[in-house]
Amino acid sequence: MTLKTSFNLSVVALSVVATMQAANAFEFGSPGAAQKPGLTIGGSAGLPPPGIYSFNQVFTYQSNLAGPGQALLNPAGGKTGVQAAVEANGLLFVPGWSFLGGTYSAVVVQPFIMSSVGSPVDLQMSGMHNTYIVPAELSWKLGDSGFFAKTGLGMYVPDGTKTGVNGLGNVGNPWWTFQPEFIVSYLKDGWNLTANIFGEINTKNTITGYRSGEILHAEFTAAKTIGNWTVGPVAYYAGQVGNDTSSAFYGNAINVNRYNTWAVGGLVGYNFGPAALNVWAFDEVSARASGGTPIAGIDSATVTKGFSVFANLSFRLWAPDAPASTALPKFHK
Repeated sequence: MTLKTSFNLSVVALSVVATMQAANAFEFGSPGAAQKPGLTIGGSAGLPPPGIYSFNQVFTYQSNLAGPGQALLNPAGGKTGVQAAVEANGLLFVPGWSFLGGTYSAVVVQPFIMSSVGSPVDLQMSGMHNTYIVPAELSWKLGDSGFFAKTGLGMYVPDGTKTGVNGLGNVGNPWWTFQPEFIVSYLKDGWNLTANIFGEINTKNTITGYRSGEILHAEFTAAKTIGNWTVGPVAYYAGQVGNDTSSAFYGNAINVNRYNTWAVGGLVGYNFGPAALNVWAFDEVSARASGGTPIAGIDSATVTKGFSVFANLSFRLWAPDAPASTALPKFHK
């Protein structure tokens, strides 16, 4: 759930080149997603019984710059690495309320990030990312078909660590990101077939007036549980579907108007009873970017391409009618 990761920071490297050619040319970090693609894998549209649940998630992302703009940094054909290490703590509240026939839940997550961009930029950042809050989700069980549907609205609050003249010198964002979601799952006979579709809608940077375009995420799980073990393939798509809107702060230059990333991977999990552990990994098989303001005749747009590894430990903190040692049911986030 959460998280701007350092793949968003790939544009920091590009912006260094840009400032050599035109002052205030690009906004650092603006075209990337607030949430790392692949983060919600292993969840579903179903919910556990009433209670309070905790989850602790870590992941690492190891990548290099891709897209036409990377040639501006590496004209001789070298690579600029972009890395992140992220830890997030979250709570899921299921109070047992119903509304419009669905079961209500709420989520809050706080991520912390360490990230870096390699040579020739040599930049490191660390701090608190924007807090992620879902004040309301509704989950519906569609009879005995095994199908579930869930919808909700999440948001990233601009309370993360912010530095620099444009507020983007660290891992926080000086804007709100609203995240509408729709999840559908088939949960029967040990199967978890889930598609999680959600978007990111950004407000303007409160310092610069630049607004990053809308992002579309699609994350897919096809897992089978046998005994306490769960295994299966996973995949995701993340892409920018709305144009950036620049501002006078940058002389109306645009960083990137479109990027598309596809990834495939696998998941393995084990339910220990009082806690469940899922581990999954992705390899980005395609990453493209375009629409950046040209520099020396070269499209300056960049995206990163690499691999990521996630681990999620979830457990029940409290339930009104069951001891904490009761086997943990699966839940979305």
